[in-house]
Amino acid sequence: VQLQASGGGLVQAGGSLRLSCAASGRTFSTYTMGWFRQAPGKERDFVAAISWSGGVTDYADSVKGRFTISRDDAKNMVYLQMNSLKPEDTAVYYCAADKFEAASRFRTPNYWGQGTLVTVSS
Repeated sequence: VQLQASGGGLVQAGGSLRLSCAASGRTFSTYTMGWFRQAPGKERDFVAAISWSGGVTDYADSVKGRFTISRDDAKNMVYLQMNSLKPEDTAVYYCAADKFEAASRFRTPNYWGQGTLVTVSS
């Protein structure tokens, strides 16, 4: 599967952004999808995942209640709605995929897209 993330940009603290990830292939519905982020000088961290069935989601504690992951299998798309953004959310965000993985174990996916930069100003 090939992944293409988009939707990053500059936003003020408290604002919102929606990231999108377009996936290629006819077996999108068999992939658990998720997002990771990497802030300058830091390691890449898990943000959110949604199971291949769409019924289970998992979030990093730092984004719970502010971010929502969703998917549209008819369009081969996954989204990350980010609300109440904070300066510490500034990072390059990466879309990722792994076949039939549980959302709670989605930490080392096999497929990655290019990143999209999110900058939150204070």
